[in-house]
Amino acid sequence: MGGFPLPYRFWRELAEIEELVAIKIAPFNRYQTLDVVRAVAESGRAREVALYTGNDDHILLDLLTEFDFGGDRIRFAGGLLGQWAVWTKTAVSHIEHVHRRSSSVSAELLTLAQQLTDANAAIFDPAHDFRGCIAGLHEILRRQGLLQGRWCLDPNEDLSPGQLEEIDRVCKAYPHLQDDAFVREHLNEWLS
Repeated sequence: MGGFPLPYRFWRELAEIEELVAIKIAPFNRYQTLDVVRAVAESGRAREVALYTGNDDHILLDLLTEFDFGGDRIRFAGGLLGQWAVWTKTAVSHIEHVHRRSSSVSAELLTLAQQLTDANAAIFDPAHDFRGCIAGLHEILRRQGLLQGRWCLDPNEDLSPGQLEEIDRVCKAYPHLQDDAFVREHLNEWLS
C-alpha cells in the first residue's frame, strides 16, 4: 500500500543482523514476498527470525506454504493482518485449521483461501487503492454492534462507490467467515 520495493540484497543483509527477531511481510506482491522469505532462508537464520504475513490478499496460502529454496525451508509463523481486525474468532479457527493440516493441502482450504481474499477485497477496497479500507472495517464492526457508525477521523473518509454493495455481497456469500453470533453473545459484556 505504500513505500518502495526493497531488493533481495537489502533483506539478505537485514537478516544477518543478530538482533533481528521478526519481519512482517506485506507488499501484496508475490515476487517481493519471495525476496524476503528467500533472504531469511538463505541467511541461515530461518529458525531465529519469525516471518509474519501481512498479505491480506494471500492470507491462508502464505500460512499454508512451506517455502523451499534448494533445501532451505521456511514457513510463516503467523499473520499480522488488517483482515483479522474483523471476524477475529473465525480467523482464529482458520489459523488453527492451518496448524492442524497434514502435509497435503485440501481443496477445502484452497477454496477458503479464495473466499478470504474475496471478502478482503470488499472490506479493504483495493479497487479504489484502499481508500475505503478503514470505513470498510468500521462497517463490519457497525453491523456487529461494536461501533455506532463507520465514521473516520477524516470526516470525508467513507466507503468508496460500490463498496457497500460488495460488502453486502461477501457477507451474504460467506456467512461462515463471520463471527456475528459470537459477538452478539458477548456484546453486552464487552460494552459494559
